Amino acid sequence: MCTGSLTGCRVGNPQGQTELVPLNRNDTDSDKPDTAVNSGQKEQQTDREKLQICYVHVCGAVNQPGVYELTADSRLFEAIQMAGGLTEEAADQTLNQAEVIEDGSKIYVPTKEEVKAGMDNGGTLMQNEDNAEKAGSTSDGKIDINTAAKNELMTLSGIGEAKADAIVRYREEHGAFQKIEDLMEVEGIKEGVFQKVKDQIKI
Repeated sequence: MCTGSLTGCRVGNPQGQTELVPLNRNDTDSDKPDTAVNSGQKEQQTDREKLQICYVHVCGAVNQPGVYELTADSRLFEAIQMAGGLTEEAADQTLNQAEVIEDGSKIYVPTKEEVKAGMDNGGTLMQNEDNAEKAGSTSDGKIDINTAAKNELMTLSGIGEAKADAIVRYREEHGAFQKIEDLMEVEGIKEGVFQKVKDQIKI
């Protein structure tokens, strides 16, 4: 008769030998499901670590302006949804809602009146191409960075209030831009932002 641990214990039997079931859990297959679970938990933890969070400030013509937390691969329309959606006064045609948001960016949604004021440049609505050249928004739909008002500059992708102020300040201190690439000389505007707006601007 065996006593103590039953692991590996065998009992003599005239009819043959009977092997008792091992009780040491470390030697059984019962640990395999736990190992799989632990592996799955580690993979989930790794996924969470890889998931990047970013914060954006959504303001202007939205129902609930504020700072919102989204994943780093979120699009502009998702940030707007977080802010309660656009108001009736929003100039949504000025937005590229498929644009990927950037951490720490400010998303300003202008109103139709603000866009109109920027296009007018303080005067009347543009009637022809000659008048268009005098205002920030030209007949080809591009923004003239040498003449555009602050509000109109803010309709460009990736250009918030701070960057629009910096552009206006640069023009005041250094004069007109000689080429659109000069925009990267403005404080806060690097290659990434320029790539977003290069097809939306002109001089």
